[in-house]
Formats: sequence, C-alpha cells, structure tokens
Amino acid sequence: MKSNKKGPSLANIKTVVIVYRPESPAALKFSSDVTTWLQKNKLTVWSHPDQKIPEVPKLKMSQLAKVDLVVVLGGDGTYLQAVQMLGQHNAPILGANMGSLGFLTDIRKEDIFLALDLTIKNQMELLPRAMIDVKIKRAGKIVIESRALNDVVIERGPFSHLINLSIFSQNHLVNEVKADGLVISTPTGSTAYNLAAGGPILHPEVKSVVVTPICPHALTNRPIIFPDDQTLTFKISNKKQRAFLAVDGRNAGDLRANDEVMISRSQCDRWMIKKPSVNYFDLLREKLKFGER
Repeated sequence: MKSNKKGPSLANIKTVVIVYRPESPAALKFSSDVTTWLQKNKLTVWSHPDQKIPEVPKLKMSQLAKVDLVVVLGGDGTYLQAVQMLGQHNAPILGANMGSLGFLTDIRKEDIFLALDLTIKNQMELLPRAMIDVKIKRAGKIVIESRALNDVVIERGPFSHLINLSIFSQNHLVNEVKADGLVISTPTGSTAYNLAAGGPILHPEVKSVVVTPICPHALTNRPIIFPDDQTLTFKISNKKQRAFLAVDGRNAGDLRANDEVMISRSQCDRWMIKKPSVNYFDLLREKLKFGER
C-alpha cells in the first residue's frame, strides 16, 4: 500500500498545540514559557485535550483540521501521545526533549525557541515517517482498529507460558514462533522495543516492516524484514492460549484464539520537523552511542 506523500507546509503557521510530559512539573512550567513566546509571535495556542496549561484553551477534537503545528515538550512517550491525538491529520510535530532518551524529541530544551523561530519562518525540514495500521478481526468482523508510528506488540502478558504465534505474509505461512511475543516495528520504531529485543536498526527511509520475536524458544527464530507493501497477519496457534496487544506502548486489548491481527502500511505518514543539518547517523551516535566500544 502506497502512502500519501502530500505533506503539510510550514509556510503559514497560525495555530499551535502544545503537548507536554504530564508527570513533569518542569515540562508544565516550560509549556507556559513556550506559550508566551508563541503568543508574542501572534500565534494561537491550544493545549492537548487532556492537559491543562494556565490561561490556554484546550483543543477540541473537532478543531484538529485547524492545527498547523504540534509542539511536544517531553520524551518519546509524549511524542507518541501527540501522534495518537492527531489521528489522520497531518500537522507536523516539533519535539523538544524533556524526557530521558529523546530519540523522537531530538531538539534540546535550550534550543527550542531557535527551532520555533526557524519553523515559523519556514526554514526547517519536513520529513515523512511511515506508520502502520493494525486491525483485529474476530469471527469475521473488525473489532479493533489502530495506528502506530513505532510498533505493534503481541505479548503473553501475565500468563506464565510462552505463546505460539503463526506469521503470514499475503496469506502465505511464513513460520510459527514460540516466544514471549512479537514486535512488529516500523523503521522509526526499530530503535525502540525492536532493538531491545535483538532486532535490526532500519533507516527511516527504508520501505519495510520488521518482525522480531521476544525471547523465542528456538535459536532458528530470527527477526524478519518484510517489504511494507505486504499485509502481515498473525494468529495464536494454540487454541487454549491468549495474548495481549499493545500499539505504541498503549494497551489495545486482548487477543483470543482464532483472532487475526492484520498489519499494513498506513496511507498517512507522520511528519517530523528537523533542522536541515541533522543526520540520522549523528542521532544514532548521540542517543544510542552507536559504534562505541
């Protein structure tokens, strides 16, 4: 499935939504500072629908189409919260790191005002990141639909036994895996849970999806990279087992025997704002200490 590459523009930004790290008092305070700066530059500011910034109105979901820019003040979890909020709307996201790793929110807190100034002057770069759609089919009906920027995880949860999962590509059986679960990751998410589970790092421009077993029972079960124009389907092989589904770290529901988890490339991309000088491999070395011995 091809994605829609028609992206947003930074040429005429008028309305900004701020999403801050909710458990951080420092992020809340800094969101007020960012609000003041934006308002001085004659921009309308809203907060996330579930967050409160003093003297800032909350975004109503009916207003999403009017959003020109989202500013994230937090870590990668906060960034994914903004992604979830936007849904299919393609407003670009500018992320400032106030968390721990900050792989998605790669702009330093002290550089946010310079980055905002360059953004509203249309001097930053917009980069598309592929997303994946996930559907759960049960008894012939779609019961769950969601979308992920990082990954979809099928896991055994609190159950003590490993789960048996069958992997299909375009309805062809790939293999059966006995493991704690599977991570189905986008290139963007390849540096998150996928990497921790032993999966490969994918460059964000690679058109692929990687499936990585979590603690597999057999050494022959290895990560597999699929082209992203294929539909992948996952089923619980053992009819007595259950599993759980997580989408970008959020609990999306439980899985039963005979359920089908169908994953495909989303038609909408998520647009990230970066400095033109930023290089992906510089980011790998800075955030993950890539190549160090």
